[in-house]
Amino acid sequence: MPVLPTLRVEEGALPPGVLLPGDPGRAARIAEKLDRPEELAKNREFHSYRGLWQGVPVGVVSTGVGAPGAAICAEEAIRAGARILIRVGTAGSLQDHVQDGHLVVALGAVRAEGTTPRLLPVEFPALADPEVATALSQEAQRLGVPVHSGVVVTLDAFYRGVLDLGLEAYAQSGALAVEMECSAIFCVAQLRRARAGAILAIDGDARRAAQGDYNPHREVVRRAVDLEIECALNALVHLLRGHREGRRCP
Repeated sequence: MPVLPTLRVEEGALPPGVLLPGDPGRAARIAEKLDRPEELAKNREFHSYRGLWQGVPVGVVSTGVGAPGAAICAEEAIRAGARILIRVGTAGSLQDHVQDGHLVVALGAVRAEGTTPRLLPVEFPALADPEVATALSQEAQRLGVPVHSGVVVTLDAFYRGVLDLGLEAYAQSGALAVEMECSAIFCVAQLRRARAGAILAIDGDARRAAQGDYNPHREVVRRAVDLEIECALNALVHLLRGHREGRRCP
């Protein structure tokens, strides 16, 4: 089988359900939770694995930081066999009630990045698949984790320069959090007729982080990341088993 140029995995090597963390270290952490984990490839920031969760084959591929890498990763993951893509990442809060350690399920993403305008008209929304988003929310609720569902902002910049990043305007508009990959994954999935969703652990207030006040290496964040991984894996199994039972094709 042909080997994909960036992920360096063979076409057909990934199962239909794939988690997309940003951090390669988090990809390895997810793989360690699987039964019969197998490393497929490591190239640049893209580390790929597959294994079993509750007897169902699942894949894991890290996207690195930012929309360009996430778009490449989603594109090639789909070529490698993925049909359901779930981003498992962190985000900065834009609302006072969305607190450190909470989870956010993205229903859609503001396309405040430079990649997707090259793929789709700017008027086209970046939306999560409704069934994927619902499955993620239900799993978080089942685990008793504080979870919010709504719009997030996908932004290229992390630290503020001389220009304003616009975070206050997004907050006033009702966006829950800001991160760096969702819109790219959602748009590529839309283009390639795959299904995508995202669950995000809140690791601080984005408005303070943009000024340099940021420490994601805390126990409350680590626990939230572990919980979102469990939510995402369980949601994948639910969705994939539903497909086998004929409810909907991924």
